[in-house]
Amino acid sequence: MLSWYSKLPIVLLASIAWIVDHQAAYSQITPDKTLGAEQSKFTPQEFRDLIEAGAIRGSNLFHSFREFNVNEGQNVYFANPNGIANIITRVTGSNISQIFGTLGREDS
Repeated sequence: MLSWYSKLPIVLLASIAWIVDHQAAYSQITPDKTLGAEQSKFTPQEFRDLIEAGAIRGSNLFHSFREFNVNEGQNVYFANPNGIANIITRVTGSNISQIFGTLGREDS
């Protein structure tokens, strides 16, 4: 039978792998291709990240993402062109979204 000393490296390695895997997932914002030429554009920046483009239909702006996760302390803003009343976003991937940071809009 293995002592807990001999199990410690395995437990530590498994824990580190889990943290790295989940941390990477939390900070992903990945547009999908369902909107074709009108697909959303994600631009990471120093103090805030910006989501632009999307499909405009009347006063609605649609975005579609495969992954949408926001870290604690991360600020993500949607560009809000003139004439837009609603920003509608969907996530099409199979992973659960994790939003721990700030979501907002940036008026033009």
